[in-house]
Amino acid sequence: MEQQNEAGGPVFKIKDDPRVTRVGAILRRTSFDELPQLINVLKGEMSLVGPRPLPTRDVLRFEGGWLLRRFCVLPGITGLWQINARNTIRFEDWVQHDFQYIDGWSLKLDLKILLKTVPVVWKGGGAV
Repeated sequence: MEQQNEAGGPVFKIKDDPRVTRVGAILRRTSFDELPQLINVLKGEMSLVGPRPLPTRDVLRFEGGWLLRRFCVLPGITGLWQINARNTIRFEDWVQHDFQYIDGWSLKLDLKILLKTVPVVWKGGGAV
């Protein structure tokens, strides 16, 4: 399916992914597919806010060690690029949002991101 990849950089995204069922599409559009991640938050493996975790396939395609800086904080369910662009962003901009979050982290920033996540999820914009 690599030839169907619509994302630039090392990540893999397909807008109309044929592997997603009707129920799966609804779960994705409403972000209910993220609810199981709360278990990882409770286990301390993830945070509510932070850079999104990536599949090993994508991480192995990183060109340059500077991208590994994303892993200096716990991955999160939501983050800056999710509230600013969701899935309509280039990988390079996505990473810049992650670094902006890492460099400017504060409890206030986390609360701002969490509050802005609610309307973004409610509207369903950019969900793939």
